[in-house]
Amino acid sequence: MWRIWAAALFWGLNFPTVKTLLSVASPWTLRAAGLAAGTLVLAATTLAMRKSLVVPRRHWLAVAVGGLLSVAAFNVLAAFAQMTLTASRSAILTYTMPLWSVLFAWIALAEPIDRLRAAALGLGAGGIVLLAAPFWPSLSAGVVPPGLAFVLGSAIVWAAGTVFLRWARPEADPMALTTWQLAVGATAAGLGMLAFETPRLDLSNASMQAVFAYHAVFPQGIAYALWFALIARVGASTAALGTLLVPVFAVAASALLLGERLGLLDWAGFALILSGVVLDQGMRGWLSRGEPPRPA
Repeated sequence: MWRIWAAALFWGLNFPTVKTLLSVASPWTLRAAGLAAGTLVLAATTLAMRKSLVVPRRHWLAVAVGGLLSVAAFNVLAAFAQMTLTASRSAILTYTMPLWSVLFAWIALAEPIDRLRAAALGLGAGGIVLLAAPFWPSLSAGVVPPGLAFVLGSAIVWAAGTVFLRWARPEADPMALTTWQLAVGATAAGLGMLAFETPRLDLSNASMQAVFAYHAVFPQGIAYALWFALIARVGASTAALGTLLVPVFAVAASALLLGERLGLLDWAGFALILSGVVLDQGMRGWLSRGEPPRPA
């Protein structure tokens, strides 16, 4: 199961990485450059693994919609969120994604919400309320702080894109689908860069070059390759449990690299959200098989 740990580590470290890069880059530019580089890395990895990048023409629209929602909108909103929130809080609230997916699947795909899923949603909602504690005065006045809107928006659009792709069911190799979604996301971010900001990406410092190289290669390329290799071995439901490690690594890395610290309410909110995702993704899978997943 080392692939779970490696992919989660790469994605978790990406939160303080993005926070650091935003000090030398504008958000649209950072996402355009990072996604473009990630597309090249993942495409090269896919071809090196002797997999096809071909997607049938009838599925191009589905790939484009998925790329706009789960890649472009998700990454841009997450970048704007980190401009006003700590990397730790951003990571925890972003990884409410599985809970939003449950809600959207109920609305769009008529997937039932049983007692287990209702309990998971309740725990997740409670966690969001606690993590939003710094914003309670603004919310009570009817004002939604931009940072909170951006981070929850990033989780919501990712979930919407995921549920859409489950409905559309495009037929192609998963790595090819992801590569082309990254390409769509990079294109959309590039257009946003030209339309909404003066491009800025200062990589004159060698340390920033290294940070950007990590951002482009590991979270966007290698982590996806590890993820799909993992799914092939243990199945999607078991692999999904690996996403629970991402905010754990993100919080730890943000504390070590950025000096961020969570308060008591933050830890309580973190625990509630984590419990909700475990309840839905973990307990459901174990109960459906009658036994816990075995290590790969």
